[in-house]
Amino acid sequence: MNWDAISFDWNQVRAFLATAEEGSLSGAARVLQTTQPTIGRQVSALEAALGVALFERVGRGLVLTPSGAEVLEEVRAMGDAAARVSLVAAGRNDTVAGRVAISVSDMMAIHVMPDILGALSDAAPELEIELIVTNDVSDLLRREADIAIRHMAPTEPELIGRELSGSKARFYASESFVQRHGNPRTMAEAQHMPFIGFGPPDEMARELGLRGIDLPAGSGRLYSKTIFAAWQMVCAGLGIGIMADDIAARSAGIVPVLAEEEVMPVDMWIVTHRELRHSRRIRLVWDTLLERLGG
Repeated sequence: MNWDAISFDWNQVRAFLATAEEGSLSGAARVLQTTQPTIGRQVSALEAALGVALFERVGRGLVLTPSGAEVLEEVRAMGDAAARVSLVAAGRNDTVAGRVAISVSDMMAIHVMPDILGALSDAAPELEIELIVTNDVSDLLRREADIAIRHMAPTEPELIGRELSGSKARFYASESFVQRHGNPRTMAEAQHMPFIGFGPPDEMARELGLRGIDLPAGSGRLYSKTIFAAWQMVCAGLGIGIMADDIAARSAGIVPVLAEEEVMPVDMWIVTHRELRHSRRIRLVWDTLLERLGG
């Protein structure tokens, strides 16, 4: 393929890259915050410019053709370079205005961030803050967010992180649940009680097992990867769940259970890209988060 003779615009490349990574036009449209027909036109335009078919449809999804796989390798390098240029430019911005994207979990977005966002709005009214609510790890290298609050330390050398003053987590249930089932002090006393999981039961059992806690077999029949939804099940009296103490304290009608089981530390990190620490607006948001979250 003669790349020197090809002319195309960056929007086409971004559309192709997002489609390849998401596996569908609709997924790419969601990631790039545009419409599916727009993504389809951009991908078709790139195919016309290159003179090759990049995708073939399999069921409801799209898979790369051999030519598409070859092109993907090249445009990923272009995408990484563009992201680095964007990071450098953002890091050199000397104003306290403009957009800052913060990635947090759903429970933090609901219970913790409103007060912090209010403080930021008062301190810098020209800031435009996007709160990205996800329980997955946002890719800061690809600018999915500028700052992320995570449950793990960064491993990439391009990222920097500060550990926050972690809270503790323990088992909780609703008062109505305790009235019906009693307040168990040990797992042995709770072996026939339902537990609410923040993911599939085997994953929850494995994570707790690493902390020396053996979940009763067959107890995790209700679960959701959306932490807020799982916690609402606990609040509704459907079972026992785990929650950080500071979040549980904000929920009415919730009491601690399994008092003899180990209290679990909650690891929290604030993370950003090294280049972004030189931006005044990123620094302001970073410092405010550290102050409010106990960095």
